[in-house]
Amino acid sequence: MDLLGDLISGVLLLTGALFCLVAGIGLVRFPDTVSRLHAASKAQTLGLLLVVLGAVFQTPLGKTPALLLVGAFSLLTAPVTGHIVARIAYRTDAVERRRIVLDELAARLISERRPDDEGDPPSRP
Repeated sequence: MDLLGDLISGVLLLTGALFCLVAGIGLVRFPDTVSRLHAASKAQTLGLLLVVLGAVFQTPLGKTPALLLVGAFSLLTAPVTGHIVARIAYRTDAVERRRIVLDELAARLISERRPDDEGDPPSRP
């Protein structure tokens, strides 16, 4: 049974490390912010979860909840962080808009625009 657990753990750890490597290469090679965010949030999160799952097979049963919390917090924080960075990139024109197939945010931002948003900020008395 110990050999089977080591084998499963080894496969999970190596697969997770491979996903993390692919995510790192994607961060360097992809051309724009949205593509880089996709590599960072999807592949990196999956890689981390596989590494954590592989580590679960190697740790004592009492330490397993801490590892599972690491995976859970990663699942909760990666999408939120990616969403915030993507919106900032969109609003600061760091996104190649010609590559966006369906741009739902543009119409929403136009409808939410206040009259004082255009041009210079209002002067203070």
